[in-house]
Amino acid sequence: MQHRGEIIKEAVYKSGLSITELAKRIGKSRRWVYLMFENNSVSLDVILQIGTIIHHNFTKDIEEFEPIKKAFDKSSNNSDNSDFSGESWKNKYLQLLEEYNALLKEKINSSEN
Repeated sequence: MQHRGEIIKEAVYKSGLSITELAKRIGKSRRWVYLMFENNSVSLDVILQIGTIIHHNFTKDIEEFEPIKKAFDKSSNNSDNSDFSGESWKNKYLQLLEEYNALLKEKINSSEN
């Protein structure tokens, strides 16, 4: 099994973000961050939160994300969105919002006639 804490530690140090700043952004103490680096089984949601803060995609580093990536790839009809980046989620949201607005306009126009 992979040591998740070590993977996170390496990514954090490569990001250049200080431990103090990471702890502040995640709402934890510096001690908690150092203890997390020693933890073999850091939860996936904490890993994703740290990845967002340091702009690192842990889905490529941690094996447990593989089934999630495969399921997402199957449900996504656009291969550009398979990287779980914030940009891809934003684009999906904007596309849905545009479709919703078009339906809303259509509904308003049909009720006026």
